[in-house]
Amino acid sequence: MTAPKSDVLLEVRGLEKRFPLRRGIREMLRGERPAVRAVDGVSFSVRRGEIVGLVGESGCGKTTTGRVLLRLEEPTAGEIIFDGRDITHLSRKEMTQLRRRMQIVFQDPYDSMNPNLDIFSIVAEPLRIQGLARDHAEVEERVARALADVELLPVEEFMRRYPRELSGGQRQRVAIARALVLDPDFIVADEPVSMLDVSIRGGILKILMRLVRERGLSLLFITHDLALARHFCDRIAVMYLGRIVEHGASDALVHRPHHPYTQALMEAVLSTDPREKHIFTGLSGEIPNPANPPSGCRLHPRCPLATEKCRTEAPALVEHEPGHWAACHHVDRAKARLEGAASATKATKKA
Repeated sequence: MTAPKSDVLLEVRGLEKRFPLRRGIREMLRGERPAVRAVDGVSFSVRRGEIVGLVGESGCGKTTTGRVLLRLEEPTAGEIIFDGRDITHLSRKEMTQLRRRMQIVFQDPYDSMNPNLDIFSIVAEPLRIQGLARDHAEVEERVARALADVELLPVEEFMRRYPRELSGGQRQRVAIARALVLDPDFIVADEPVSMLDVSIRGGILKILMRLVRERGLSLLFITHDLALARHFCDRIAVMYLGRIVEHGASDALVHRPHHPYTQALMEAVLSTDPREKHIFTGLSGEIPNPANPPSGCRLHPRCPLATEKCRTEAPALVEHEPGHWAACHHVDRAKARLEGAASATKATKKA
């Protein structure tokens, strides 16, 4: 009798990625090896058929995390467990075979495909690399099915077009079809709609949502838009300066954020109700240099709740409510401020 499969498809444990910098004379004399800590001790999981959002400002390490998961970048430390197998140190040949089950949709639909190939060749390329099709007829059948799945119809017309003949939204659908043609179990979607017009983003998201539900795909959805992640994702992980500072179910995280940084991201989302009061988080300045991150809590130079403890002691990721984790020494104070803003909003609406 075979053992039941785990509900978790992907698990990341203490993942790190550092990019070495060129050493100056001072660093050479001190024997130092400066590096950008793009991903610094990240741990999370993705269940089968689940959409997990990875959210944060530009430069926080979201894209690097996605690339390292697929071993497009080599991890500096940590473990990547896929379907119960440690893939952290697999050879290039082993990873090529595994990529039948792990794919990526890149952010830029203009630079992510060869302009000299027609759409048929672009979508068929993964099949040829993996040697999964017996003949041209089978390749054509699978490419046509992938294009139909992303609603590029009639498929016979789109197959012979070139990227330059397509709109941005159509190109991104081709990129999704290229990822789908191998029937993967897991896809990293790296800001797949951020470069598209608002009018066509909804169509792309509906396609992704339908494919996840119909095929049981697992999806890591990377975005800077917390409001979008709330509507699209089952769970959200918020990333700041290479570390996850909060994660939990989407609605709970958005409506009851425990971390000042998550609250700041929510403050940036404009409400359609002019009477609604926003939390004034008081965050200031830019993200610090990831090559020289602050000591203790990495948000403390920008956080109005910071104390001496924040400057000297890095907070652990703690489960403050069932399934809701946050890395902050002052979760109670952050929640109290949130409750105060909610009370002020109710009073304003009654008035």
